[in-house]
Amino acid sequence: MKITFIGGAQSVTGSCYLFDLEGKKFLVDCGMFQGGLTEELLNYEAFPFNPSEIEFVILSHAHIDHSGRIPKLYKDGFRGVIYTTDATMDLCSIMLPDSAHIQESEIEWKNRKRKREGKELLVPLYTLEDAENVLKHFRGVKYGQKIQIDKNLSFVFKDAGHMLGSAIVELYIKENGKEYKLVFSGDLGNRNVPILKDPTIIDDCDYLFIESTYGNRLHVDVENKSKKLINIISTTISNGGKVIIPSFAVGRTQEILYEIAKEISTDSEEAKIIRNVEIFVDSPLATSATAIYKKHIDYFDTEAAMFIKNGIYPLEPPNLRFIKSVDESKWLNEYDKSCIIISSSGMCEAGRIKHHLKHNLWNEKNTVLFVGYQAPNTLGRRLLDGQKKVKIFGEEVEVRAKIEYIEAYSGHADKSGLFSWIEQMNQKPKKIFVVHGEKEVQLEFAKELQNRFNTDVIVPARGEMYEIAPEYVAQSERLFSELPSFINLSVLAQIEDIEYELDRLKEGIKNSAISPERLFALNSNLEELRYLLSLALNDY
Repeated sequence: MKITFIGGAQSVTGSCYLFDLEGKKFLVDCGMFQGGLTEELLNYEAFPFNPSEIEFVILSHAHIDHSGRIPKLYKDGFRGVIYTTDATMDLCSIMLPDSAHIQESEIEWKNRKRKREGKELLVPLYTLEDAENVLKHFRGVKYGQKIQIDKNLSFVFKDAGHMLGSAIVELYIKENGKEYKLVFSGDLGNRNVPILKDPTIIDDCDYLFIESTYGNRLHVDVENKSKKLINIISTTISNGGKVIIPSFAVGRTQEILYEIAKEISTDSEEAKIIRNVEIFVDSPLATSATAIYKKHIDYFDTEAAMFIKNGIYPLEPPNLRFIKSVDESKWLNEYDKSCIIISSSGMCEAGRIKHHLKHNLWNEKNTVLFVGYQAPNTLGRRLLDGQKKVKIFGEEVEVRAKIEYIEAYSGHADKSGLFSWIEQMNQKPKKIFVVHGEKEVQLEFAKELQNRFNTDVIVPARGEMYEIAPEYVAQSERLFSELPSFINLSVLAQIEDIEYELDRLKEGIKNSAISPERLFALNSNLEELRYLLSLALNDY
């Protein structure tokens, strides 16, 4: 059996693993790369396999960095089955069309300019039609239900506790008369998180593929995360400010609503403050996802189930208002009262949150509260890193609002949680592959795994292939490079946009509108972009 690491290898996005079992080819996950330009380029690269030869996909959960390239897989010829949990199937029914809408909208915006200039029009990564068509190939599976693909291959989903419907994948493979077990952790959740059950403990495995997002860090002050959340919100409101929460539409938004609803049900002083302001969820996707949560209350943990038993739906506090239309969202930018605004995207790279940041970052009374991981090169990471000025929709915005971060709300287990999960296995893995994490984190995590469990640990790079059998793991040659081997037209369009902006800035210098230092910084960014493109053009 051979496995090739297509994505989620020495990177925290783009999870995708190709299996070849005596000619039977299938994928575990098929996610989108997210982050800076280099990561975005990877989404446009052709798959290093023939999509029409892929018989099926096993999907661990609905987050776009695990599911987001499935419509492209369909567009390029895949017609097999996507196996996933019932809840993940329902969430993908809103998340993949939403992703397609983003692809089409971004290309439409760029094509307006290109059409005026008589240039070749761009093509989106995939369309809404592609997303809707591939959804017909999804098949929902229950936790614990054994799916027998053939006499040599079966799998079982177990609860990963990361988001609604997220799964650990247990793969059972027979080869050369022997059976062995591979386990993919998927994205492993924290213990004692709102709404969700704790990650399932796996009895044993031969080979473990473990995520490592927080493999070198501990979540700080986990026990007091709810108290800190409520304190930040109530303090900001008392000072006459707004709380802006960039949040992933699926998972994190529902957790925050749960915590607020739980607090409001008490008689605390903070509850009295929060009851008197409106809570806005400005994300059509989050609105639809919250409705899907209602459909799957059997996935809820004991505490959330108890609320429901007592006649309280814990994801809809009484002062909650869902913002649906674009006009309502624009109105919200002019809203001058204290409030809570929860909006996506969680890393501030797209969506309505960018408008709310543009209109609120300059005000020192406001607070921007991050409750999730911020990937390198994203606007969210730049704000967390303390950048005092950021550019949003072409305008430079002064950062005067308080920037807060509650890391304990991460949907990922920290280093302690990952080690604890492995330690509770009755039979430890023969070998461990460390995936889904930043390279430096993975190397540090792998070293500690090796020391603690006295087992071989591998940190595969993107493009590496390994042959796996009960007795050995052999590395084959690297199949492709870190960077795409071609340049997509959308990337060239980005360069054109920067060059156009530089021309405007040069004109601004004549009018003393900007400093030469600012121009130099932008020109340096452009040169770096050109360098990356030259590497790709030379098949780096």
